[in-house]
Amino acid sequence: MSEGVTRREFAAVSVGAAMALSTGTQASDAVRLGFIGVGNRGMQLLRAALSLPDVRVTALCDVFRPHLDAAAATVAANVPLHGDYRRMLESPDVDAVVIATPDHWHALQTIDACEAGKDVYVEKPLSLTVREGRAMVEAARQTNRVVQCGLQRRSSPAYQHLARYVRAGGVGKVTVARAYRLSNMHPLGIGRAPDGPPPPGLDWDMWLGPSPKRPYNPIIAPYKFRWWKAYSSQVANWGVHYFDAIRWALGEQAPSSVCALGGRYAVEDARDIPDTMEVTFEFASGRILVFGQYEASGAPAMVRGEIELRGTQGLISADESGYEVTPEQGGQYQSREPRMEPYSHRVPRGSLDAAHLANFVSCVRTRQRPACDVEDGHRSTVFAHLANISLATRARLDWDAASERFLGHPRANGLLHTAYRRPWRLR
Repeated sequence: MSEGVTRREFAAVSVGAAMALSTGTQASDAVRLGFIGVGNRGMQLLRAALSLPDVRVTALCDVFRPHLDAAAATVAANVPLHGDYRRMLESPDVDAVVIATPDHWHALQTIDACEAGKDVYVEKPLSLTVREGRAMVEAARQTNRVVQCGLQRRSSPAYQHLARYVRAGGVGKVTVARAYRLSNMHPLGIGRAPDGPPPPGLDWDMWLGPSPKRPYNPIIAPYKFRWWKAYSSQVANWGVHYFDAIRWALGEQAPSSVCALGGRYAVEDARDIPDTMEVTFEFASGRILVFGQYEASGAPAMVRGEIELRGTQGLISADESGYEVTPEQGGQYQSREPRMEPYSHRVPRGSLDAAHLANFVSCVRTRQRPACDVEDGHRSTVFAHLANISLATRARLDWDAASERFLGHPRANGLLHTAYRRPWRLR
């Protein structure tokens, strides 16, 4: 929690909200949502929420006034607009918040919302650091809040079916899983620009929040923060979707070791993350997960789909529309007969944003755990953090998931969290 608002003040706010929601919002009442961050992703979620029959948007917040104005024009009702999310959390007219701010804000805003008695839908990746993620889980549990992470494939009928199929042994023992982020950004990438004054209507200091103070640069905000390690990374932005889907399908909790390689090899821009990276995770159960972030090569890396599961009996290629199974044939010294029949499962594509938000709203009412509870969001986001730490230390690292520490590597353990700029602090 920030020092700008004391715990006593938050506790006072929490009492009324907690009393109203402790047994769930009445089915006849709309769940009142406040949105924190209404730029690119926030607007997508806002439109999805407005399509739901049992939701009412009652407040909007953003540090960039043009984003606020655009969001306000989308909402039919005249709602309060905020530049500081803490003021929104004081409102008794907000039951739950949707957080779609840059990654470096997710932890503080989620924890503060929980302590203010609000349920939370927070976009992926859940956190910027491993320690942040664990603190978010603890806050949700201590305050009995519903916290959904925006890993929308958890609300996909295709992926739900896939998880059941794989766990039932549909393709035998899966030994390799793969996924990629592919985009040829050569030669200029996100570009370069000198530091300068922020655009009119942007509260740059509040945008930075707990991250180090620095001059404004248009190649950071409002969107290109994804290529700066102080605010995000592409392995977190894209990889976490696939890590979660694969981990879920395989019934895995965490890897036992990780090794990442990569660097800025071809793209000449201002980023400080790799344009090319590949990471391999090993599981104690006997399998590996490979993720490639190729931003200097956009050619397909797999036959089809967005994730690939390679089993002893067949190969699965999956995406949000379903999956296909290609039978395996025996290799050296084995029978060449197909090991199973071809199989496919397809579903109509719908809005996963709306489905995931609908699940969240339902859980606000029932007080059940959501499709992607904060603990699952944390465990899947940890994969991205481990990959970035392995790359930063240039080391293969062994991971103890129980203690959430690396084994025998003090430097890597020193990267499990980052220092906050005052007055911001993690609880």
